[in-house]
Amino acid sequence: MSRRALGTIIAVTATALLAALVVGALNKAVHNRALPLSDASIIRRQAAKKHLDPALIAAVIYAESKFEPHPSAAGAQGLMQILPETAYYLAHLSGGHTFTAADLATPDINVAYGSYYLRYLLNHYNGNEMLAVAAYNGGLSNVDKWLSQARSEGGGLTVEAIPFPETREYVQRVLSAQQAYRSTYRRELGLQ
Repeated sequence: MSRRALGTIIAVTATALLAALVVGALNKAVHNRALPLSDASIIRRQAAKKHLDPALIAAVIYAESKFEPHPSAAGAQGLMQILPETAYYLAHLSGGHTFTAADLATPDINVAYGSYYLRYLLNHYNGNEMLAVAAYNGGLSNVDKWLSQARSEGGGLTVEAIPFPETREYVQRVLSAQQAYRSTYRRELGLQ
């Protein structure tokens, strides 16, 4: 094989390799934009402290803010979109005395309060993630009412039976995202 032919093969191979790297980087960028993750260390830390699935925390953040913590029209703030009134209630429950609403803008505090609330809801619903996620969005008293009605009719509350369309879609989005975060970000979330 001539030097020229070898040089051409090397140039073509290098171009193909560069193209593959660029396509791979673009695919990863698109994927990360579609399923973003930031503050993974905060999520891992809070998951460990609150005995939660880190993928569940990430999925709630994804459903609430897509990791872009802009205040909502209703006044919810931070990554986990917590209302200041809810945060004051959670501060009272958890023994926090120095909390201020401005603290919700701090990712570490916001995820700590949101994770505390998830743990509280999971405890309330005996570990049922679907019910806890529904209550995170639709409110504890609403989910209790729906659950009571479903039980009085001889069954349990299913996602499909959630009467609020927004909450029904929210639960589906969170549970689907939880699976996606588990498979996509195992290492980043400290999953085994």
